[in-house]
Amino acid sequence: MVQSVFSNVASRYDLMNDAMSLYTHRLWKDDFVRHSLDPGRRGPLNVLDVAGGTGDIALRILDHAREKYADRETTVTMVDLNPEMLQEGRTRFKKTMYHNTPQIDFVVANAQELPEDTFPSDSADLYTIAFGIRNCTSIPDVLKSAYRVLKPGGVFACLEFSIPINPLFRRVYDDYSFSIIPLLGTILAGDRESYQYLVESIRKFPTQPEFAQMIRDAGFTTGEDKDGKGGAWRGLFGGIASIHTGVKV
Repeated sequence: MVQSVFSNVASRYDLMNDAMSLYTHRLWKDDFVRHSLDPGRRGPLNVLDVAGGTGDIALRILDHAREKYADRETTVTMVDLNPEMLQEGRTRFKKTMYHNTPQIDFVVANAQELPEDTFPSDSADLYTIAFGIRNCTSIPDVLKSAYRVLKPGGVFACLEFSIPINPLFRRVYDDYSFSIIPLLGTILAGDRESYQYLVESIRKFPTQPEFAQMIRDAGFTTGEDKDGKGGAWRGLFGGIASIHTGVKV
């Protein structure tokens, strides 16, 4: 089901994200890379961008490291289970200075079982996954795989939809999600069913405290069980999305 959904929406994925979020997903991704990750600050990184899709996180990472820290040695391997989504990422990178350089690579693989011959244990400095983990069949397996490939001291960073804090805002957001987003899918992509699935997948995702505990259960160290400074997650736009981080010790 998930594979077919993303095959269907691949070519219009970015357009639909703009329409569904009123462009706010771009702000969330900028925040994720600039403030939570800040790539290049401590030198070049070996990054795995899992469920990398159309490449917007990978490109932001490389641009930030180059523009802020003059870092041209950080590398990103984009990983996605769906070849059509990964092809969108390849097309995007053909228009950039990183095309045909060692800084970017593309691998079709399953986040739940990253092959060890391609992704050795203790090899990555940073593992990112943005708006992808909720679509995986087994979140614990994804987290276990992430823990394996990261070096000691490596960081797991996840940007994902979550549950708004304010009950009134939550109701308004639910009404918008279940009525407007599938309609936009019909109008812009001719595919109501796939976008209905995406909305439903958000509602089935664990709460922020539940997901933070799953990250700890995989072996990572996190902040306290709260939102904000010193917490295991940081909510965005009233909790519509959250950034979760964990460190492999």
